[in-house]
Amino acid sequence: MFIDEVTVELMAGDGGNGCMAFRREKYIEMGGPFGGNGGRGSNIIFKVDEGLNTLLDLRYRRVIKGKKGENGLGKGKNGSGADDIIVKVPIGTIITDYETNLVIADLTKKDEEVIVAYGGRGGRGNIALATRSNPAPSYCENGEPGEVRKIKVELKLLADVGLVGLPSVGKSTFISKISAAKPKIAAYHFTTITPNLGVVRASGNRSFVVADLPGLIEGASLGEGLGDKFLRHIERTRVIAHIVDMSAYEGRNPYEDYLIINKELENFNPKLLTKPQIILANKMDMPTSIENLKNFKEKLPNVDIYPISGMTGDGINIVVDKLADMLDMIKREPLYEEEKFESHILYKFEREQPFTITHVNNEWVIRGKEIEKILRMTKFQTDESVMRFANKLRKLGIDDKLRELGANDGDTIRILDFEFEYKL
Repeated sequence: MFIDEVTVELMAGDGGNGCMAFRREKYIEMGGPFGGNGGRGSNIIFKVDEGLNTLLDLRYRRVIKGKKGENGLGKGKNGSGADDIIVKVPIGTIITDYETNLVIADLTKKDEEVIVAYGGRGGRGNIALATRSNPAPSYCENGEPGEVRKIKVELKLLADVGLVGLPSVGKSTFISKISAAKPKIAAYHFTTITPNLGVVRASGNRSFVVADLPGLIEGASLGEGLGDKFLRHIERTRVIAHIVDMSAYEGRNPYEDYLIINKELENFNPKLLTKPQIILANKMDMPTSIENLKNFKEKLPNVDIYPISGMTGDGINIVVDKLADMLDMIKREPLYEEEKFESHILYKFEREQPFTITHVNNEWVIRGKEIEKILRMTKFQTDESVMRFANKLRKLGIDDKLRELGANDGDTIRILDFEFEYKL
């Protein structure tokens, strides 16, 4: 089954918890803190595997979870980091953040890989938390939560030439003649229901990859027929080979067919019409084709049109060399501009508070990524750890904001599933 688009939720591994311990050995006074740090949680990495050509494996993995790092131990022993989760995908895979629609990675090279979700760092043990003012802290940290994100994974075939045209114009026959691809061929519409790739050899020891895409119909960009399901694979090609049935065997008008396909390409992505395009007048072995080609050329006088016959093979070698010549002159351009990539977004300093406070059901509810992260990483084992947590809230400005909003002594404060009592 050919799958070229899936949505997946990623949950990277949490960091291991730090350890609170003290050195207690005979003849050693005031041994001090002796708790080790937790290990890093597993990252989730997407890596190219040239042996894959579909996203079928990901279709059944709606949620991918990383592993938690090991907890720190006494005697200064640090926990081990968890092994990374490697997700193998085909070459030509694009990973996009589901919420922001920004591109995380466009994987187009052999063995290329990218960390899509980062595992949390390990919590610090009380050895690492010791300071001059507090050389023996009686607290430690929980591990940092792993990154959670929803992503869209798309496959856009890595081909040099894309074959487009209405159903039954001869695209599959053409690719079977110029390459070793063996697509299913039959005398009915939508014989091709999945893209086919073929490596083509041209003169001068040149080669390139051709993609045969399922036939388009009018309204394809809006979801008619096979819809826009496969139009995404055109976006990566450098040349579009537009095959037109010049025999008008089914009573269609070749020129109108040509306009229909170009309109669908434009509706899907206007940039597709800026790609170099070559027109192949197919089925020239039919008796009506010569006259139809003459009329077709009259309507497109300044366009090069190459007559071919997929059945007999006439004109195909000329077209193959022409495509190779065109590709020699066209550089491979990146599919997306830099502004579309997540890594190129400039995050500016925000003056707004990094948290929100709402009054719901007689409770003050505090939300915010930073405060929730601090809460998860706090071990409420000792009074000292509680005081440390309270000081962090105060530095974030939460106390002042609660007072400004009218919080009273004894009010309930909720952060996630934890409740606290407010003290003025």
